[in-house]
Amino acid sequence: MTAMSGSEGRRRPVTLKEVAARAGVSVSTVSLVANGKKNARIGDAARARVLAAIDELGYRPNALAKNLVHGESRFIGLVTDGIASTPFAGQVVHGAQDEAWSRGYMLLIANSEGNPEAEERAIAMLLEHKVHGILYSTWYHREVVPPAGLSETDTVLVNCFADGGPFAVVPDEVGGGLAAARMLIAAGHRRIAFINTTTESPAKQGRLAGYRHALAEAGIPEDPALIMEAESAQEGGYACVERVVASGATGVCCHNDRVAQGLYDGLKERGLRIPDDVSVVGFDNQEIIAAHLRPGLSTVALPHYELGVAGVRALLDGVPAGAADRLTIECPPVERGSVLTVTA
Repeated sequence: MTAMSGSEGRRRPVTLKEVAARAGVSVSTVSLVANGKKNARIGDAARARVLAAIDELGYRPNALAKNLVHGESRFIGLVTDGIASTPFAGQVVHGAQDEAWSRGYMLLIANSEGNPEAEERAIAMLLEHKVHGILYSTWYHREVVPPAGLSETDTVLVNCFADGGPFAVVPDEVGGGLAAARMLIAAGHRRIAFINTTTESPAKQGRLAGYRHALAEAGIPEDPALIMEAESAQEGGYACVERVVASGATGVCCHNDRVAQGLYDGLKERGLRIPDDVSVVGFDNQEIIAAHLRPGLSTVALPHYELGVAGVRALLDGVPAGAADRLTIECPPVERGSVLTVTA
């Protein structure tokens, strides 16, 4: 006896015709029952036979055909520019998927890697599948020009925003900067440096605004010598070490965890200890960095999972009360061992 080939061994899908033959009804009757047409004039006995035949044969309705009958589907599209290449995008997907699944919906995910042509094709295919709506997400918080195809369905922007809409769900950058500086202020620090990025972005503007707000509410005068800009990478933090030491800062808020990692390296090279000599706070809560530095890095988390959840909720439930064009999601502080309490 010869083994069956892959194609021969695969069980083909059960057809409407087979279900109709088993139930003793027409194909059109099976179609109406399978697609949930409750107002169709079908007797209870015939409907029961069809449902029994569907169960016995393991028939699965064609999802696309069912979508065309009802005009929409139980699918939600998610188009993003960086699932595979960034440490955060997967959490957006995870949050959106969990919320969608809990509501009886499934995600159809397209990763464009920033390719406009791939993005257009992905949106077109999602529209062909009559998705309930589309989440459009970027891997870092920024302003975007939404692709034209998004105007053909309900859309929520996640981790990005656009002038004039659609509705957006974004991280609270100002609140995050406030939380970072408050960690140091609560520990008794009064001379606090801020290493910001050189790249214009909502994160650059918002986190600095939050730092300034924290100083003002604590009655700490702002010193321009304590506000620095550097490349938003490990090298940027390392390059700021001389300025940080010269400023006399006892605590430092860093634009992100990579900058903080570079600052760790430079301070240790100078024989300075964290947090005994200088306390450091990062931003992002990038686990591969923050949780594994020694001491562990106190930081502020970007709420990527929560952004995905909130995006699906806005898509299915509508714009939350009080949120005009966007909803900001809290960036919570994560305390580890890099902040020392000081006394006056």
